[in-house]
Amino acid sequence: MRRIAWVLLLLFAFAIPWEYSLELGKPLGNIARLTGLALLLVAIPATLQSGRLRTPGPMQWLVLAFYLCFCCTYFWTIDPLVTLDKMRGYFQEMMVVWLVWEFAESAGDLRALLRVYIAGSWVLAVLTLADFASADAMVNAQTRFAAAGQDPNDVARFLDMGFPLAALLLNSERRWPWRLLAGGYLLLSLVAVLLTASRGGFLAAVAALAGSGLLLAKGHPRRVLAGILALPPVAGLLWFAVPRETFERLATISQQLHGGDLNQRLNIWSAGWYAFVRAPFFGTGAGSFVCAAGLAPIDTAHNTALSIAVTGGLCALFLAVAIVAAAVWSIGQTRGQLQWALALALVVWFITSLVATVEESRTTWLLLALVALAGRLAAEQPEKLAACFPVGEPRRELQVATKPIL
Repeated sequence: MRRIAWVLLLLFAFAIPWEYSLELGKPLGNIARLTGLALLLVAIPATLQSGRLRTPGPMQWLVLAFYLCFCCTYFWTIDPLVTLDKMRGYFQEMMVVWLVWEFAESAGDLRALLRVYIAGSWVLAVLTLADFASADAMVNAQTRFAAAGQDPNDVARFLDMGFPLAALLLNSERRWPWRLLAGGYLLLSLVAVLLTASRGGFLAAVAALAGSGLLLAKGHPRRVLAGILALPPVAGLLWFAVPRETFERLATISQQLHGGDLNQRLNIWSAGWYAFVRAPFFGTGAGSFVCAAGLAPIDTAHNTALSIAVTGGLCALFLAVAIVAAAVWSIGQTRGQLQWALALALVVWFITSLVATVEESRTTWLLLALVALAGRLAAEQPEKLAACFPVGEPRRELQVATKPIL
């Protein structure tokens, strides 16, 4: 049973980046929801059959407290139906923190989860390029492109978080298919992020690529030279491939930062602040931001901290900060390029959280689950973790046991 649960966990991680591109209709929902429910149905009996439950770490307890805090808001919410729906949604999103902790047992398992996440992000990038090449995009003269069913800003954010993880795999993989998966992702996803024309996503991509470049260049002078020589042709390819209107939208970043309203985000944040001061301690109920701030149904908070503060109050915001602190602590337990890659992914996540509501994303909780797992393995299996993610060139003589990926 645990082996089946492990395979389903890998499929779940693979589906998360592109989940909204495959909707199966009610009552099944999207592909990640379907695989997540299947995983849960197997995980519970697998845990009972084994007769043991791995001792939870700080991250798991904090996430449980965070979820229960939002459940409690049902007793005073201003929108009971929405809050009830969010309670179900949060459970399906946050459960990955426990599932990864319970069923991933080795450094090889961590590497397998990173592989399938990058593979899933490949699907997201390819679907975005397919939208760019579609006949509808040409007829409608689109300037922003995204995978079917996805928001362009979300696509850019998901792809950005994959950059440092792909760089980590490119540095540590021994076999060329996995190196090709990681290296190809860096170029393909850069093009996809540009095609989304997401200004926040572009800024996060710059930070992610700069950090990933440092990770790849450390101790590899030939890579530095190859990267410098590759810049002109890559820049030329992007210049001719990406529509001019897309570049023109990205060029307004400076204007928006200095004198713009950040695409009406300032007005949304102002309305959110007034909603927060009316119920500062316990919030107005999970999922009630739009109702509390008096916004249109299609709006969101566009800021994670503000969204949590309005819907869950200072109580939920304190727990959210504690979860991030636990993630930072877990990263501090790791060493070398693994530490650098996870820290960079968390920085990219933080940048995107400033202009998006990422607490409702499975990608957020998967990243936190991987960070917590890495911290645990650094304490339990430091040598095996170093064998999977070495500081220098991969050491061929060290073999790390891992379950099959699929």
